[in-house]
Amino acid sequence: MNTPPAFSFLVCLRLLLAVLPLPGQNLLKHDHQLSSPLTSYLRLKEGLWLLDNNIDPYTGGSFHHSPLLLSLFSTIVPPLPIIWAISDAVGAWALLRIWRARQGLSSQKGTRSNVENLIISVYLLNPYLLLPSLALSTSTFENTLTLLALMFASQGKVSSALLAIAFAVHLTPSSILLLLPIFMVLVSSPVSHLASPRPFHGNLKRIPFLFGEFTLYWLVLVGAACIITGGSWSWVRASWGATLTLPDLTPNPGLWWYFFTEMFDHFRPFFLMVFSVHLVIYILPICIKFQHDPLYAAFLLIGVLGTFKAYLTLADPGLFLSMISIFPEVHGYLRHPIITTLLHLHAALLLPLQHVLWVSEGRGNANFYYAASLVMGMAGGAGLVDACWAGMRIAVGDAKVWTEEKVDGEKGKGEGKVVWWEVVQQ
Repeated sequence: MNTPPAFSFLVCLRLLLAVLPLPGQNLLKHDHQLSSPLTSYLRLKEGLWLLDNNIDPYTGGSFHHSPLLLSLFSTIVPPLPIIWAISDAVGAWALLRIWRARQGLSSQKGTRSNVENLIISVYLLNPYLLLPSLALSTSTFENTLTLLALMFASQGKVSSALLAIAFAVHLTPSSILLLLPIFMVLVSSPVSHLASPRPFHGNLKRIPFLFGEFTLYWLVLVGAACIITGGSWSWVRASWGATLTLPDLTPNPGLWWYFFTEMFDHFRPFFLMVFSVHLVIYILPICIKFQHDPLYAAFLLIGVLGTFKAYLTLADPGLFLSMISIFPEVHGYLRHPIITTLLHLHAALLLPLQHVLWVSEGRGNANFYYAASLVMGMAGGAGLVDACWAGMRIAVGDAKVWTEEKVDGEKGKGEGKVVWWEVVQQ
């Protein structure tokens, strides 16, 4: 496997961070910005303890992880920090392979080492991804599975891609948003066509068969989860149901928790339906608009999840921000990247500050922290809208204006100016 120099160095550094005792690591595990009730390492440890003492982890209402993770960390490997470091390394490797497939480069023969070093660095050094991984949040595994699904789809490996996305959907049902663009990548190509839009040229007749294979893998995982829990279906409500019913209103950087804290109970089912459907309505418009580049459509839907997900952590927008490095063709068409960057910086400073003021010091209230969450939502929305704009604007090209002054031959005086507009495709 041919990897750029930065990959080996940064992976070794990441493994070192996993092995060495870091000051403040326990504080990271308690930070609500880095892990949610669905991805918390502390809740995972609680579930493992309950399982070791022959108590059903799903009866108490505090454990929301998948039974597959429960089985993995109770029978195969212990939940050691090095597992999260390896997951980060696999995610960075998958992102690099996606870039190579998009550029039409050989998977084993990389070029443009400077660009590849940048892609690896943007992923492994992204604080939105690094800090949740150091906090041992299981969102790290969800991001890795998402990247593996996109990598296998970009390489045309159908079964591997469908199995990876089936695992991702099993761990977090909101990943179902990525199913259609992955199907489209599998039946077409990951190569960039943003600058030359064309109707979708893939074989649509294959999609029902792909969906059938995905369903088969997903049902096998469901069956395995039921076997692990002794035939009980209580894990479905505790794990998947938590995404839809929002039973735990622990504060997080997302937009849901405060809204439903203030919600009257008799309005709650209606607005839960509205918020859930709101995520789904983005799938078809984005996939239709970017049918000529389904990999970019998947990237935009990851941005939707990174902005509007129910139990949001910093790892969700972090994946979106890291993936923009594999689309360099749109960088020159972003309208306000500086504003988006400053919004993220503003939110990254406000969230921990308001969290300490409210939870630790008791000098503020929920409005303080939710105001910071709104800034994070604005940052995610600004980045998503800007990426949509750039993906469409690149097809138009750059307009250049040419001006020529008409001169009267007899009098030698200018009669006026003639202006030409020319569209230049970069």
